Order: sequence, then C-alpha cells, then structure tokens
Amino acid sequence: MDRPDLTLTASLRPAALDARRGVVRLHPEVLTALGLRPGDPVRLAGRRVTAGIVAAAEPTASTALLYADDLTLGNLGVRDGGQVTVSPAPVIPARRVLLAGPAEIAAVVSPEMLRLALLGKVVTTGDDVSLLPQDVLPDAATRGLVEAARRSLSNRVGYAWTSTLLGVVAAEPEGALVTMDTLVGWEHGPVTHGSAGTSAVGPATGAPGGPPTGTGAPAAAGPRGGGTRAATRPGPATGGAWSPAEPAARAGTGDAAAEAESAPSVDELPGLRAQAEELTELLDLGFHHREVLGRLGTTVSLGVLLSGPAGSGKSALVRAVAARVGARVCPLWAPEVAALTNQAAAERLRAAAAEVRAAGPAVLLVTDVEALAPADEPGPVATVFRQVLAETVRAGAAVVCTTGRPEAVDPALRAPDLLSLRITVPLPDPALRREQLTVLTRQVPLADDVRLDEVAGRTPGFVAADLAALVREAGIRAALRQKSAETPTVAMADFTAALEVVRPTTMAASTLELATVTLDDVGDLVEVKERLTESVLWPLTYPDTFARLGVQPPRGVLLYGPPGCGKTYLVTALAGSGRANVLSVKGAELLSKWVGESERAVRELFRRAREAAPTLVFLDEVDALAPVRGQATDGGTTDRVVAALLTELDGVEALRNVVVVGATNRPDLVDPALLRPGRLERLVYVPPPDGPARAEILRAAARNVPLAAEVDLAGLGEELDGFSAADCAALVREAALAAMRESLTASTVTAAHVAAARARVRPSLDPAQVAWLAAYAEQRAG
Repeated sequence: MDRPDLTLTASLRPAALDARRGVVRLHPEVLTALGLRPGDPVRLAGRRVTAGIVAAAEPTASTALLYADDLTLGNLGVRDGGQVTVSPAPVIPARRVLLAGPAEIAAVVSPEMLRLALLGKVVTTGDDVSLLPQDVLPDAATRGLVEAARRSLSNRVGYAWTSTLLGVVAAEPEGALVTMDTLVGWEHGPVTHGSAGTSAVGPATGAPGGPPTGTGAPAAAGPRGGGTRAATRPGPATGGAWSPAEPAARAGTGDAAAEAESAPSVDELPGLRAQAEELTELLDLGFHHREVLGRLGTTVSLGVLLSGPAGSGKSALVRAVAARVGARVCPLWAPEVAALTNQAAAERLRAAAAEVRAAGPAVLLVTDVEALAPADEPGPVATVFRQVLAETVRAGAAVVCTTGRPEAVDPALRAPDLLSLRITVPLPDPALRREQLTVLTRQVPLADDVRLDEVAGRTPGFVAADLAALVREAGIRAALRQKSAETPTVAMADFTAALEVVRPTTMAASTLELATVTLDDVGDLVEVKERLTESVLWPLTYPDTFARLGVQPPRGVLLYGPPGCGKTYLVTALAGSGRANVLSVKGAELLSKWVGESERAVRELFRRAREAAPTLVFLDEVDALAPVRGQATDGGTTDRVVAALLTELDGVEALRNVVVVGATNRPDLVDPALLRPGRLERLVYVPPPDGPARAEILRAAARNVPLAAEVDLAGLGEELDGFSAADCAALVREAALAAMRESLTASTVTAAHVAAARARVRPSLDPAQVAWLAAYAEQRAG
C-alpha cells in the first residue's frame, strides 16, 4: 500500500520552542489526512530529502503550509515559500550516527552528551543538526537526562552551544530515530557503547565514564548539507590562549607528560590563580610529600569540591594544576553515570576508581557531581558514590568534584573523609574580565579603536566561556566585513555587534527582553530619575567608590504610584542606562501551591542574581508577593515567601552588587518589615504627570510619528487632565491608527486625527486613589 503524501508550501517558523530541533508543524486536519499523530516521524522532500518529527500547528494555521525552522529548510534545500512533499515515515531506531563539527566542540562534548542532544530526533546523512535537545514532545523517562545534558553543554561550551551546528556524516539507517540504544559519536573519534541503561564501560579512548578524550578528535569540519552555517564559522585563532571550553576533554588518555602539553598553564587562568595555588599546595603535598606528613603523625585528604558558575573554568583549573604537579586526570561525567541502571552505575564508578588508584599520581575529575549525589533525594547510586569516593581518597588519590549549583549537592559529601575542602571560583569582576580578554585576544589582530576596558565593563555576568564566545563572534563579524582583506582586523564595532547576540550563561534562564531606552527617554520625572540614579545606578556602576568611602549602598528601592504612570518603564530605562544584568519577575510568578516551592523559587532567583552580578532584580506587583504577614488565607505560603525575601535581602549571605527594585500601586499592602533600612529602604513616589510632564511624554511617544505642524503637543498636554503616562502614549498610537483608517498611504498625523483619538481614549486615573497615594507620600516624607 502506497504511503499518502501531500505537497505543501514551506513557511519559516522562528518559534523558539521549535528552533533547530528537527520539528515541523502541520494543521491538525493535515495530520489526520496523512494518518499522523504528534510525535510521528515524517519524510520531507524538497531539493534534498530529509526527515523530521511532526507536531500540530494552531487550529488557525493554514492547511496549505508546512511550518519549519531555518535549519530544516536548509536541510531540504528550499527557501521560505518553496514546495515540500510530506509523507509518513516508519519509526525505525537508528543503529549508528556519526557527526562532524568544529574541533573546539568535539574536544569538549562527549558522545554521551551528543546522544542526549539528538535524543528523539530523526537524522539523515548530509543533514545539519544542532545541540539543542528536542523538548517539544518530551519523554518523562528521559527529561531529567536531557536537562542534565543541557546544563553540562552550557558549562562546557558556554553560549556557543545554542548556536553551533554539526554535520551528520553517517546515519544508519537513513531517516531513523535516535534512541538511547543508538551508537553516537564523532567521525574518526570516540562513540558511545550501547544504551545508557546497559553500558557499563566507558568510551574506548577515555577514562571510565568520562567525556571522550581528544586522541581521536575529528579535524575541524563544517556541517554538511544545506543548513545555516553561520554559527560554526571559525572564529579568530586564540593561539593556544586559555578558554575553558578548549582543553576540557583532552586528558585522561596518556601519561602525565602528554597531558601537561595539552593542559593550560596556571598563568593563562586570570582570576583563578589564588584557587590554583590553593589546589596546587594540596595536591603537591598529598602526591610528593607524604613522608613529611608521616613524620608529623598526620595525613591529608585529597577530596575537593570545586564550585563556581557554569563556564568559569573549573575543569581547566583542575587540568592546569594537575599538569603542574605531574598528575594524570581521569574525567567522569556524572549525568552519564546517573543515567545508567544502578548496577551499571556502580560498576562504572568502581572501574573509574580502580583506574585512578592504579595510575599513580592521578585526579578523578567528577563533573556536575549534583547529578550523582543530589541534595533532594539521594538514591542507591549516591550511596555507592560516597563509598567509592571514601575508598579512593583513603588510597591516596585525589578526587575533585565540580558543580555550578553547590546547594543541589548532597551535604553528606562534605564529610571530613570525603570532600573536606571546598574551593569557590568567583564570578569575574571588570578587572578580571579585562585580564581574561587580554589572554583570549592574545593572537587576535585588534584594530586601534578596540578598548578592552570598555568591553569588560559592558559584560557584567560574563564568565570565561562567554568571553571566549564573544571573541569568536566578534571575529566572525570581522571576517564578514573583510572577506577580501589581506590583513583583516577585529574592530570595536565587531565587539559591539557581538554583544547584541552573546548573552552571559548565568542569564540563560532569563526571558527578559530589554528595550533600547534610557532615563533620557523618560519624559519629566526629574526628581524621581535623580533618586533612582543615586539609589540604583550608582551602587551597580561605582561599587568601589562606596567601598572607598565606607558607605553601604542601598539594598533596594520601592517604586509606588498610580497605575500607568511609568513605574515599569522607569525600570526598563534603568536597565538600559546601567551596565547591569536584569532579572524581572511578576510577584505572582514565584508563588506555588506546593509546600516549599515558593521559597525555593525566591532562593533560586537571588542565587542567579548573585552569579550574574552586577544585577538589577525587578519585582513587579510586589504586594502580591510580600503582603502583610498574618492576614493571608493561603495556608501561610506568602508568609514563608516574605520570610525568604527578608532572609535574602538582609541575611547572613552577602548580597553584593545586587539591587532590588519593587513596584506597586498599593504600598500599604506590602509587609512593613520589607520596607525597613537594609531592605527596600528607599521609597520613591512616581506621581501622575502634570501638564508640562504630559507634553514631554507625548513628545517622547511621538518621536517617530510624523506629526503635522498644526499639532500642538504642549497645548494638548495641558488639556489631558487625569491622563496617565500610559494614556498619553495610547493617545499617540490611536491618532496614528486614525490616520491609517483614513488612508493606508497617509504620511502625516494631523490635528483631526488627534481629535478623533481624544474621543476614543479616556483617562484612567482614579482621583481618589491618586489623592490617597499623594497623602501616603507626604506622610512618608514627613
């Protein structure tokens, strides 16, 4: 029986949920006509033949269109509007998939990570694929593994993991589904050994359970097929300069001398030298001077917990120190071991420990240890891991466990006979970022206008991996500009363009889209802007000045005023004016019906803020998040949230370079304890605009609107009594729409259009509420 097929028109669908994940969407009626269900594989034929996973489009979508992303269209060899033939495909598990990609990616991404990134995707030889996991139709059994792979990819590769494309060199059979039984690996390099549920041995070229080593790493090869290749164009050569993503998987295959050649030197780790010295002293004492300890009647425990933000160079630090003391590094990727059955995981751990003990001076490097020993529900594997850890440390070998989330690690690992020493890798400040940029651009031809100090100042929250991605992106921009130049250089404009697309890893979970506005774009409110500049921008921009003068900067600010008067817009302008990351949450977003989840969300918010410092945390509708305690009827959830907020704002753990801004139109409903000094101590009243202020707001809103000369904004502002800032902006929009209703070819907005808008837009300010808020502001001032 022939398979049904339909020829549809390709439509580019840039939705973030589908982007570069091998997903195509069809109208539900088209799915029914083809006999498909969401999640089924489909055969796609354009100029090339490829395959994908089908999902349902919205009921309002067109039945004549196939919605796909740029990667799928590239694999098909068609453009937006091209013809694609769609037909059902059988569900065939892939036996083997080989990939090719940039050398710097192949060096740090293990076959196990590759398999999890491809899990649930249908692949064809010649296709381009991304590292973004297919999570549109997630499988509950593998959701945890995919999340662990996502964190590890971010940790090892940095920002580039979301945009890198790989070429499918071989897929057996063609158009088959990648499962946990698929052998996945690099061309001419290591591959996985069977399914994660049955494998008990590590890659043939690496240490047991560890990421594959670079002995068989593929040469730099671009993706194959017709996909978009911009993400994999080679960046500027770093000439061996340190990047935490570069040497992470090269050790573990030979002797210590060979590993020392590929490892970075401590001198190439700016910002980590103090941590390197501490770890060097410990390992040197434990490996080479145990006789001194014996004469003193004591021993040393070589268990270390190394914590720090993802991409900050923790693995590079361990390899540099191991090379310095002449030790071998045996890597172990914890999420891969956690994915095994209990018996297979125990065998993998014991095999890794045996190899380390037999290797002489050696370090067992366990990456992302929270996957093996979680703080919430440690299982049987965590018990075996603690036992193996204790035996390895007692045998004189070193164990270094790294994590980007120390609060998620089982506290039992901090026992004296396990990970007795904790070393923290901090987030780099501007001076350290400047030093890291110097190392990363050592072999990059920089133009005379490049100011690395300015680049360092514009990259708050960036770790070393992010800065490496920034340098690569700047090099790509420079290459695009100077394709025929004999001596191309990277200019400041290239770094500026790169900053628009490269975001810090610490902000990966943030969904805030910042507008390109500053406080200068805010009409009137001169006194309010001055107070916000002093209370918010100064602490974030000039922390050294506050320290020099011995002054503790304000911890937080509460903006209050009538609805629509620009409180949220002011915060957006603050974000555009200062060089700080911004985390924005609605008050109710942190509330959960599950006991403990709301407090966890608050702790996670401030943990991310500390990692991305300097950070502006914006709590919109803060009265919903922190109401007066003892009056709620929600079982005490908001009371516990208020307690968590108070602890984070003014607790034992310092909140450095983090400013909290809350906004509300009901300040009387906010818990008073939140408004005392040390917390949201500055209360700033945002009043409704008067006549001149309304005129300024109208001018700002109409900046790009072609108004006729007859439109008098100053006079109009005086007439709009009771209008808020939002009402004034709405009036300008409505006037432009009135011009469009009159003629779609209209070139100006006339006074008649403004008069028509006046008839439609009404003032929204409540006089009683405005009077009460003004009285409240006077009382607080008095």
